[in-house]
Amino acid sequence: MSSTFRFTSRRNTAPAAAPASRDLVVDFIRVACMFAVVAVHLLMMGISVGDSGIGVGNPLTSLSWFAQGTWFGQVMPLFFIVGGFASLTSWRSLKRKGGDGGDYLRNRVLRLVRPTVALYIFLAIALWSATAAGVPADLLAVIAAGAGVQLWFLAAYLICQAMVPTMAKFHEAAPYRTVAALAAVAVVVDVLRLGLERNPWGFDSNPIGLLNMVFVWGLLQQLGFFYADGFFDRFAKWKLVVAAAGCYAVMVPLTHAGPYPVDMLTSQNPPMFPLILVGLAHILLVKAAYPVLQRCVRVGWVQKVMFVVGSRAMTIYLWHLPLIIAMFGIALVLRLPFPEPASTEWWLSRPLFYVAAWALVLLVSTPLVRLELASTALAPGAVRPAMWRIALGTVLAIIPPFVVMRSALDVSNATWGLVLLVIAVAMVSGKVPDRAWKTPRTIATGPAAS
Repeated sequence: MSSTFRFTSRRNTAPAAAPASRDLVVDFIRVACMFAVVAVHLLMMGISVGDSGIGVGNPLTSLSWFAQGTWFGQVMPLFFIVGGFASLTSWRSLKRKGGDGGDYLRNRVLRLVRPTVALYIFLAIALWSATAAGVPADLLAVIAAGAGVQLWFLAAYLICQAMVPTMAKFHEAAPYRTVAALAAVAVVVDVLRLGLERNPWGFDSNPIGLLNMVFVWGLLQQLGFFYADGFFDRFAKWKLVVAAAGCYAVMVPLTHAGPYPVDMLTSQNPPMFPLILVGLAHILLVKAAYPVLQRCVRVGWVQKVMFVVGSRAMTIYLWHLPLIIAMFGIALVLRLPFPEPASTEWWLSRPLFYVAAWALVLLVSTPLVRLELASTALAPGAVRPAMWRIALGTVLAIIPPFVVMRSALDVSNATWGLVLLVIAVAMVSGKVPDRAWKTPRTIATGPAAS
């Protein structure tokens, strides 16, 4: 649940939250991002059927304008910003009710990982079954890799969520210096990574860029803290638009003359500094269009769509790619015609597939949404796990999607990844028996714990 907060600082820089009305525009942006993600992933799957067999490619890369279009269509930076808004408001609410960082992290791990366990169960069973059925290894590898593309987000978002209590303190003490420090380190990481791409020792410099999962995504989350504080509200619309244009203007030399790729999707894993500019430009434009967006979210049917999609956003995100792949698989079995990717017929058929994909996603998410909405409150009289259990559970939850991000999904990491995720949920759930050498504190159940 998202709320808008206004605050003043004891040092004129730190927030003192006071809850106000819920910001439906933030919910609208989250849902709009979800529609965009499903659309882009659907369009990136071009399946061709010919005498040589089944071919899979990305038709969007053949479009001359696609790379430049990602400056507007790459919505994940904006998603992290609105996630930062929700995270800070949730953290402040929890603190007012007596919760601490352990409570916050436990709640977030359960909210994010329980739906992921269900997906991993499905993926492990499906991949083992396909292997046993003799599906060609190369085809299965392509299918598995496609079904796990979206899992990088879980690793990145869990890392950012683990940072929230600490980064909220930095934000309260020195908001501008915190952002400046994150930006500076992000640039240093990029310089090291890009500078060592052609090194005489032959080692891969990409792992250096993984540090920016903390600094790039973390900085975007930090911008969401500023949004929650009402920072952007102080500027006139024209100033917001000019500032957004300035972000894009800076990106031109960075990408066309500098070392960064023009395509912002290729800058995603590992994340690179221009994503910060993309996210900042997007949130500036959102605030410039805020009055229009407010009128949109007052429309009855828009609110209904926002509720249906927003209440199961994580489930939809996790399942949309496997279900899109399954949809195309069913079409192949039924011998439906597959137009040549990027042809006129292919483009004209995409809206139908888009509607079908959403119908399938909503159908499957209906029973699974219970995992996303289930309470994280401890049972009456139960004790919260010690902080080290919560921290270990968080690390275990990050490992499976992180490995998939680095090496693609396969039957092996789907299987042991499922095991680690189940252990992670058990570690943070509060059902671990108490030990004589460590007595976890009892916390209240109910709204404060959920």
